[in-house]
Formats: sequence, structure tokens, C-alpha cells
Amino acid sequence: MMSTTFPIVIVVLFFLFIIVIGFRILKEYERAVVFRFGRVLKNGAIVGGNGPGILILIPFVDQMERVSLRTVTMDVPPQDIITRDNVTVKVNAVLYFRVMDEQKAIISVENYLYATSQIAQTTLRAILGQGQLDDLLANRDEINASLQRVIDQQTEPWGIKVSAVEVKNVDLPPEMLRAIAKQAEAERERRAKIIHAQGEFEASQKLADAAAIISTQPSAIQLRFLQTLTEIASEKNSTIIFPVPIDIISSFLKR
Repeated sequence: MMSTTFPIVIVVLFFLFIIVIGFRILKEYERAVVFRFGRVLKNGAIVGGNGPGILILIPFVDQMERVSLRTVTMDVPPQDIITRDNVTVKVNAVLYFRVMDEQKAIISVENYLYATSQIAQTTLRAILGQGQLDDLLANRDEINASLQRVIDQQTEPWGIKVSAVEVKNVDLPPEMLRAIAKQAEAERERRAKIIHAQGEFEASQKLADAAAIISTQPSAIQLRFLQTLTEIASEKNSTIIFPVPIDIISSFLKR
């Protein structure tokens, strides 16, 4: 009896082993690229297609590559860049992308993560090297849009969609920082002088208008004298200087 059941048990265990190693479970954000005898299958495994869920593969015949469809956040290492106005800066960025076609990502390129990183680094140096330092510091949104467009065009044949590229830090040499600080200080002084000059100009216009009005009414100057005395008296000073109109003593001077 033992001699007849032992081969059956071996066969059952063998089939169970085959079934177990042929099972694959893919998460909701994962997809599978299945190769059968070296050729990619459009519909994936025997059961389950390309995922997600349970996939059944033929052991020793099918090979599977997992691909995540989630958005990948990739840090672009700092790059030494020489701008068009011959300023050396060190710039790093962050890249956001996701796989749109898992078969292209596996078949078209050997390692899509490494390839995307290299494309981002070379594009960062090329795009930022074409502009001046002021453009890099002021027009950050335009530079980010240009980087996103160029990198996305290069990674599209790999089934990868670049959603955003953001320049993070721009490290300037110390001597350039001092020059920028001096430039900012000079700009502030220029604005202060212009504002002060505009205030003087507006005040002189108002004084001229007031003088024109007072000259038409002789009694207005007397009211101004009284207002001046009131302002002086409010300070509680011991000495009061009383302004005497020239018209009062002009007659005496003529005699």
C-alpha cells in the first residue's frame, strides 16, 4: 500500500510546488510585464492579465517584471553650471514622473529610473547654461516649464510622463553674493532718493499754490502770523518771536 501511495504523493506535491511558484500577487499600483520564451505577452499571464490581483504564470517558461505606476519623486543631484554671463553656480532640482506604459518602460530602456535621472541632469545643465544669472533667479517658473517640456519629450518613447520639474537651490559663490548685496543696497538707495525728490517736488507745488492764494488776500498773511503764534505758545517756550510784517515799517523806512 505504501509503495502505491508514495508516487502519488510525490506527484501531488510536485504539482502543488509548480502552482505555488506560478502564483504572483500584484498590488493596485503595480503592473506586470510577462515574457514567455523571451517574447513579451500582450495579455500578460494565463490568469489575471497584467494585474493587479492574482496572476498565474507557467513555471520555468514565463518571466515577470514588476512595474510601479505611482508617481516617482527623484532628486536631481547638484550640477555645476556656467551661465551665459560666465557665472558659476551649483543648482539642484526635483523631478516628478510616472510610468504610463509599463511595456515600453521595460522593453525600450534597460533601467528607466537611471535613464530618467541622467536625462534630467544633462537637461538641467543645458537649459540653465543658456540663460543669465538674473533669469535663473527671477524667472523660475519659466525655467521649470522649459525643463519639464524638454525632459518629457525625451522620456516619452520610454512610456514615462514627466509631470513637473522644480529647481530647488541655487548656490552662488561668496563673491557673487557680496556683489548682489551691494547691487540690492544701491537699488534701495536709488528708490529712496527718487521718493524723496518726488516728495520735495510735490511739496514745492503745494507751497507755490498756497503762496498764489495768499498773495491775492492780504489778510491771509495776518492769519498765518496768528497761527504761528498759537503754535509757538503751545510749546510753552519762554521766548516768543513775533514776526512783524514788512508793510508796517516800510513807510518809516521811506521817510
